[in-house]
Amino acid sequence: MSTSLMYLLLRQVLQMLSQLARAAGAKDVEILVRRHQVAVLRRQVHRPGGR
Repeated sequence: MSTSLMYLLLRQVLQMLSQLARAAGAKDVEILVRRHQVAVLRRQVHRPGGR
């Protein structure tokens, strides 16, 4: 009984840690995507002549 309880607790802890790691990774990916979008938009903007 105690072995199965310890197994379930360990499984829950590992699952929560993996979700936290995934959330951080997703955040990093979103930042990279947004930076790329900004770079693309900057290239598309018509800049006035500097005279």
